[in-house]
Amino acid sequence: MLIGVDAHNLEGKRTGVGRYVFNLLQEWSKLSENKFVLYFKSEIPQDIPKSEFFECKLLKVGSAAKFTHWSLPRAAKKDKVDILFCPAYVAPLFYKGKVALTLHDISYEARPEEFNWPSLADKILLKWASKKAAQRASVIFTPSEFSRQEVIKYYGIPAEKIVATPLSADSSLFLSPEKLEEKIAAIKEKYSLGDKFIFYVGSIFTRRHLTEIIQAFEQLAVVSQCQLLIGGQDYTDGKAVDKLAKKVNNKLKYEAILRVDFIGDEELKLLYSACAFFIWLSDYEGFGLPPLEAMAIGVPVITSDSTSLKEVAGQAALLIKNNFDTGEIYQAMKSLAENESLRQELIQKGKEQAAKFSWPSCAEKTLEKLLKS
Repeated sequence: MLIGVDAHNLEGKRTGVGRYVFNLLQEWSKLSENKFVLYFKSEIPQDIPKSEFFECKLLKVGSAAKFTHWSLPRAAKKDKVDILFCPAYVAPLFYKGKVALTLHDISYEARPEEFNWPSLADKILLKWASKKAAQRASVIFTPSEFSRQEVIKYYGIPAEKIVATPLSADSSLFLSPEKLEEKIAAIKEKYSLGDKFIFYVGSIFTRRHLTEIIQAFEQLAVVSQCQLLIGGQDYTDGKAVDKLAKKVNNKLKYEAILRVDFIGDEELKLLYSACAFFIWLSDYEGFGLPPLEAMAIGVPVITSDSTSLKEVAGQAALLIKNNFDTGEIYQAMKSLAENESLRQELIQKGKEQAAKFSWPSCAEKTLEKLLKS
């Protein structure tokens, strides 16, 4: 069987979808004797997993829309792929062949008022194109049972056509002990971090409650000289989070809150390992990979008792019931800052919970459904 893969999310700075595709390919390179054609838009990254069953094709298209809806379907048709795997919400609009689609979440459909639309065109195209792709896909993958139920609810897709394939933490995030203390000391120096800091990483949207996290942290920082490192682009209206961070720093009279727009994988794993605990709240997530990564590495986690996050965290994290309640968030932070036995308990439970998720399982289940579609 010949499987076409839209692989353009592997290009440039990788975020969630790119890491998802990379891990699938890494596993498929080990277990599959089926052939894959990987389609790229502007460049073929050097770290693509090597396999005699992978063929990489560069379509040399500048525009993402043109790549998806013009060049990709033409190439797939020419190559006579049996099914085209589209791992990021949309598929070519006028492609007549079989399509498999991954919907990581449908927040733009379920909660459009909270979604950060880059433009009106994006708002119209994503909602419309995503639904059209889902309706004609042979199989739809979601990263959680929560997202699976959301697709059934909002798109009216038959349940048997949708498969939950939970993600996992990247094995590349686990550090070797060699010179680990030196590396952690260096990363702390780079980011001007002291002994104790709290960590958040991910794009900053209103639904992720960084405003409330900062307000709760301010209460903690008054009695404890800790810091909060926030990594990710601020997409809130008027960059509200960046403004609040500066305001709180001025009030506390030290660099309590540190901001950076992007953290690469090499630095990410060091910061996970170095932080006192990890916090990641959200009103709506299709999966929530950062809390799982933190648990896998051995970091205590605070997350939300809602959507897919409670599915991911299980009983292995402190779960916030009301993301707007700064008092509840503060109490969770204070507990982890002061109670070492609680920290150790959550570290152990987190590792056990994270071990329930694996990329081999995700990749095998995904490939099995692709072959049957």
